Amino acid sequence: MGVQSVGIIGGGIVGLAIGRQLAREHPGLKVVVLEKEDRVGAHQTGHNSGVVHAGIYYRPGSLKAELCARGRRLLRDYCAEHHVPYAECGKLVVAVDAAELGRLDALERTARENGVPGLRRLDAEGIREIEPHAAGVAALHSPATAITDFVAVAEALAGEIRRSGGEVLLATPALGVHRASALLEVETPSGRHRFDRLVVCAGLQSDRVARWVGDVDGPRTVPFRGEYLSVVPEKRGLVRGLIYPVPDPRYPFLGVHFTRRVSGDLEIGPNAVLALAREGYSRRDLDWADVRDLASWPGFWRMAATHWRTGVREVRGSVSLQAYLRDARRYVPEIGLEDVVRGRCGIRAQAVDRDGTLVDDFRIHEAGGVTSIRNAPSPAATSSLAIAEHVVARLDWA
Repeated sequence: MGVQSVGIIGGGIVGLAIGRQLAREHPGLKVVVLEKEDRVGAHQTGHNSGVVHAGIYYRPGSLKAELCARGRRLLRDYCAEHHVPYAECGKLVVAVDAAELGRLDALERTARENGVPGLRRLDAEGIREIEPHAAGVAALHSPATAITDFVAVAEALAGEIRRSGGEVLLATPALGVHRASALLEVETPSGRHRFDRLVVCAGLQSDRVARWVGDVDGPRTVPFRGEYLSVVPEKRGLVRGLIYPVPDPRYPFLGVHFTRRVSGDLEIGPNAVLALAREGYSRRDLDWADVRDLASWPGFWRMAATHWRTGVREVRGSVSLQAYLRDARRYVPEIGLEDVVRGRCGIRAQAVDRDGTLVDDFRIHEAGGVTSIRNAPSPAATSSLAIAEHVVARLDWA
C-alpha cells in the first residue's frame, strides 16, 4: 500500500469512527485526528438528543437509510463491548388528529421499506398502552429506537485510535491545507502535519475546510440552533421513552419531541432557529464572519424566501416559552408551563445547495486524495460506524 498516513480534521464522532476504522483495517497506517477543541465530541456530537435512530424517516435507497440501519446495529454492539449506556426505550411517532394520518401513512410505508425492526401501527388505545399520558389518534411504534451517550462513544473511539498507535491531537485547530508534491500539509499553531490522504469531518466548519482543499463551493453550511426544555423531576415519569410528532416532509428536521436521556432526564426539543454564529449556543451569540457567509450564499436567500413563515414560527417559539410548549402539549397535555425550565442548546450544521434546497442526505465528496464529509446531520451519530466503513472502503489507496 502506497499510503502511509491519513489525517482526519475533526474529532467528532464521525471523524473518530473513521480513524478507528482505518486503524482496524490497516495496521501500521499512521492515523492522526486533529481536533480544535480541548476534548472530543465538543460540538454536534455533544449537543444532540442522544437518540439512536432506527431508520423510520429516510428515503429508501439513500445513504441515510442504508447507513442508519447498519450503523444502529454496529453502535448497539459497540456500546455493549465498551460498557457505554444504551437503552432501547422505543419511540412513538404520533398523529394527534385525522389531518396527520396521510403523512403517518406515508411515513409507515417508508419505515417498512427501510426494514425498521419491530415496527407497529397503533390506534389511540395502543398509544396509551405504550405511553399512558400521550395523546393521539394513531402512531408508529419503533421498539428498537434507543438512547445512548454519544460523547462516551466518541471517547471510546479516541481511546481505540490511541491504543492502536494513532494520535488524537486536541486543541489543535487546522488553519489551512496546502499541497506539497504528493502530500497534503495541514497547518496548525504547532506546525505543519503531512499526510498522504486527508479526511475532512469538520462538522459546522465542513464547507470552509473543504474549500481549502479545492472542493466545490457548495453546499454551504447554514447553522440552526436547537433549544431544549428540561422537564422537572416530578413530571419526568409521564414519558417512558420517546414521543415524536409526524414530521413535515418539506424539512429534514423532525420537530419538537419528548426525549429521555440515559441520565434519567426528560427533555423537550429541539426547535430549529437560524443561528448567527456557527458555534453560537446562546441566542445572543453573533459572529460577523458567519453572518457574511450566510449573506453571500445565494442558497440562503432562496431558502429564506421559501421557508420564511416557518422561520418566523420557530423564532416565536424560541422567544416565548408558552408558544414553545403549546405545540409540545399536543402530545403530552399534562406537562405544563410550570413543569419545564429552559435547558441546553445545540447547533445543527445544515447544508444548503445554491438553489436553496435543504440537503436531506449525507453528502460525501472525494477529490485529489481528500474525502470531505459535506453534510452529516442526524442520523450521523447513529450511523457513524457505518459511515466509517463506507468512507474507508472508498478511500483512494493508490
